[in-house]
Amino acid sequence: MNSSKSPGLAGFGILKNTTCHTEKKISVFFSIIFMTVGILSNSLAIAILMKAYQRFRQKSKASFLLLASGLVVTDLFGHLINGTIAVFVYASDKDWIRFNQSNILCSVFGICMVFFGLCPLLLGSVMAVERCIGVTKPIFHSTKMTSKHVKMMLTMVCLFAVLIALLPILRFRAYQIQASRTWCFYKTEHVEDWEDRFYLLLFSCLGLLALAISFLCNAVTGIMLLRVKFKSQQRQGRSHHFEMIIQLLAIMCVSCICWSPFLVTMARIGIDESHSNETCETIIFALRMATWNQILDPWVYILLRKAVLKNLYKITRGCCGMHVINLHMWELSSIKNSLKVAAISESPVSSKQINLQPRTSTGQ
Repeated sequence: MNSSKSPGLAGFGILKNTTCHTEKKISVFFSIIFMTVGILSNSLAIAILMKAYQRFRQKSKASFLLLASGLVVTDLFGHLINGTIAVFVYASDKDWIRFNQSNILCSVFGICMVFFGLCPLLLGSVMAVERCIGVTKPIFHSTKMTSKHVKMMLTMVCLFAVLIALLPILRFRAYQIQASRTWCFYKTEHVEDWEDRFYLLLFSCLGLLALAISFLCNAVTGIMLLRVKFKSQQRQGRSHHFEMIIQLLAIMCVSCICWSPFLVTMARIGIDESHSNETCETIIFALRMATWNQILDPWVYILLRKAVLKNLYKITRGCCGMHVINLHMWELSSIKNSLKVAAISESPVSSKQINLQPRTSTGQ
């Protein structure tokens, strides 16, 4: 009954002697709240992205909008599909033997958990690389980072995540019902086979690698923006620098805090057999932490970038008793402005023009 090579019976052995029992009302409450908040926030982010894409069709901003759209759409479907299956499992009193005799639902649930968990991490790293290129190499970004190339990257990331999710099925390894009997994933209890370890390590290593790439690229981008801010004397770029730095810090903090517990837990289970008996409560807590990342993604990438910081900037300067400068620069495209400021800072000719511009204005 515990054989992972038998798709029809895999996973049901854990239902006999499970030692993990979750409170039904609390678990259903968490599932419904996570799903509802995730769907609403991601739907709002998609609406804002569509409106922004209709207003700004510049090449410099198209890549950011496409990547952000791919991220929030993935998060939206992740909450919709995984949340619906989880609520159905709770509504059926977690009686997997009754509604999952052929193990189809568990396989679908496991594939969705892996895909919608790994894909946002990979897309976040791709967005970090795109922003890093846009700030450090603005000319290359404006000429090579076209909408066609961005769509190809989105397709490749999704296909790669699908391949990782389907790998156990292709190897005739069924996804396992977890100890809480509420979700399906790779085998996490009594892991002895090398292939089961490989799947856990592959998922956790890819996720941690994506976080490391995001952290590195965002750090480089933030340092570059600070350097441009101190070099440039233009007031136009100040709000943009403040906006981007706050966004980068929020992205790094949210991704690392939310995903690190789950990824580290899966890595520990895959590396050391003694950790394969991790308590169900620990794994469920780490899973809920990872779910919060998909809820906060649209607020960090889209809403926090313009709607919140603009009002916060005005309120802060007003409370400090300082004169509020014109805020027309908040209406400019962030990516377009970063390309402009970075290009000015790297171009010696443009730097001379900037230095001569105040004299010309004074002469007039």
